[in-house]
Amino acid sequence: MEYKILGETVPCVEINLTAGESMFTQSGGMAWQTNGIQMSTNVKGGVLKGIGRMFAGESLFMATYHADQDSMIAFASTVPGTVKAVNVTDCQGLTIQKGAFLCAQSSVTLETTFTKKVSAGFFGGEGFILQRLSGSGLAFLEIDGDSVEKELASGEVLKVDTGNVVAFDSSVSYEIETVKGLGNIFFGGEGLFLTKLTGPGRVILQTQNFPEFAGRINALAPKTSN
Repeated sequence: MEYKILGETVPCVEINLTAGESMFTQSGGMAWQTNGIQMSTNVKGGVLKGIGRMFAGESLFMATYHADQDSMIAFASTVPGTVKAVNVTDCQGLTIQKGAFLCAQSSVTLETTFTKKVSAGFFGGEGFILQRLSGSGLAFLEIDGDSVEKELASGEVLKVDTGNVVAFDSSVSYEIETVKGLGNIFFGGEGLFLTKLTGPGRVILQTQNFPEFAGRINALAPKTSN
């Protein structure tokens, strides 16, 4: 399967499929395609997995695009940022934040996963339910802003604003740390919690914290009175 990532502000991935290959995405993720592709919509993995995806910020229904002949299909991001390809075969399991999944080959499995610690779920900014990519093949992530990748050594710690975490290998441990000091909490502008990631393994970060950005835009928007 060949692909190319197009655009800089709101990018997309354009994929050349040979006959017999398939891609799946959340409902509404396809941008354009050529002839020779058949679409089927279903609750991929069953109703329970579909409901889990809803809690993780994705759609209940997934769309699968199957190529009957050599064809091209494109999937576009929804906000300004980056599209990143990851080889799921190599990473042996990748945990991703809600909203990061764009599309993947049909040989890739997307499922919901619970954080290991309840505190991480309630206070981590990514919700109690995350998602996990496994299986084999390529998957594409939608990243807010630019993508930054870190390779953590065994025991190496990286503390990140929760909204800037995109994904991490299954070998990386994930927990939440409270910001120390009342002055830092109330006046530091970073909130109450940081995500603590401990290696070994790869961590993918994003430079844009979109919920924070949306909150700033909302604060500047004119308010209407009844």
